[in-house]
Amino acid sequence: MSDLFDYDAELRLHNEVFRAAARVGSHDRVLDIGCGTGQSTREAARAAVDGSALGVDLSAPMLERARRLSDDQGLANVTFQEADAQVHPFPPERFDLCISRFGTMFFADPVTAFTNIGRALRPAARLVLLVWQKRDRNEWATAIRRSLTHASPAPRGPNPFSLADPTVTEGILTAAGFAEVDFTDVREPVYYGPDNATAFDAVLRLWEVKDLLADLDDAATEQARARLRTTLDAHNTDGGVYFDSRAWIVTARRRH
Repeated sequence: MSDLFDYDAELRLHNEVFRAAARVGSHDRVLDIGCGTGQSTREAARAAVDGSALGVDLSAPMLERARRLSDDQGLANVTFQEADAQVHPFPPERFDLCISRFGTMFFADPVTAFTNIGRALRPAARLVLLVWQKRDRNEWATAIRRSLTHASPAPRGPNPFSLADPTVTEGILTAAGFAEVDFTDVREPVYYGPDNATAFDAVLRLWEVKDLLADLDDAATEQARARLRTTLDAHNTDGGVYFDSRAWIVTARRRH
């Protein structure tokens, strides 16, 4: 499996919850932030049979794959754009719904970013986000990190857990012009593959794992890799390698 396919497989159970929460209507014009290879964008386009879906991401290779998959699946109402959603000049009040599956946690200035996104939404348009809860509630982050290093410094700046605190996130969205902010707990496992070997390769491709291993010498790297194999073995089930996780579905509306 390629790097790009693994991420959709990893989040399969989360995606089912997210798709149900998005409730895309048949006439909706949908904006998908941080769309990656476009799975959530394509699903939105299928639901918006008389509407459209635009997927936005910074990664040209991912968008290339997203376009190819959309063409292969015969979707005519979906487009993709390489852009930074924090500052991109979207058409004002264009979209009925903005969705993002783990695509909004890395904004350098989240209030400014969500304000910019809000300008693209019509009044009362819906916002539906899937974001990680705190690091210590996500076994995929804590167990893997412990297997690689004894150090556990708190992440600084934009990181996967930057929207984990409901009070902080509600404050960000309120300041950015959103109202009716709500949080729904999501507890689904992440999937790293059908067996240890596949999971080992998948985990080694994670950005944080690459960073941790880059700081180690050869001997320490081998020790860390051995501990990682042991950790993955402990999470191997008959159905594959799974780690517990907790996330939020965050919903809001653009104020009138």
